[in-house]
Amino acid sequence: MDMDTALQELLAEKTGEVQTVTPEMTVSAAVELINARKIGSVLVMDGGRLVGIFTERDVLRRVVGERRDADRTRVAEVMTRELVVMKPTSTVGDAMAVVAERRCRHLPIVEGGKVVGLVSAGDLNHWLIRDRQVHIEQLVDYINGKYPA
Repeated sequence: MDMDTALQELLAEKTGEVQTVTPEMTVSAAVELINARKIGSVLVMDGGRLVGIFTERDVLRRVVGERRDADRTRVAEVMTRELVVMKPTSTVGDAMAVVAERRCRHLPIVEGGKVVGLVSAGDLNHWLIRDRQVHIEQLVDYINGKYPA
């Protein structure tokens, strides 16, 4: 585990499936799903094709901020269309750089035109914290003479 770990390894440890909505769904229905699942985003799929992402930030800026009616507004009207996607072979370090540079919190993972997962900034932070904890435990074991010579 480290910054060179492929995202596919991180995805293998995640539980649950990627939540999706359609472009025609109302914002109210999409927000209900986001709240029920306690997640920060849903992918917007048109058939099997990824066409956008709908995030908490989209709700704040494009729905509440523009005083739109969530029961009448369709996800397609307010979703983020300019997607930043990663490959499963991209590394945790690559993903962290993209999150920092592009200021996005959710990265769809796409292979061969198909969505294979979704990684959030929180997932990346959790991975790095766990990685650091393992290193700390190994150093403590070494210092205490529990590490094989």
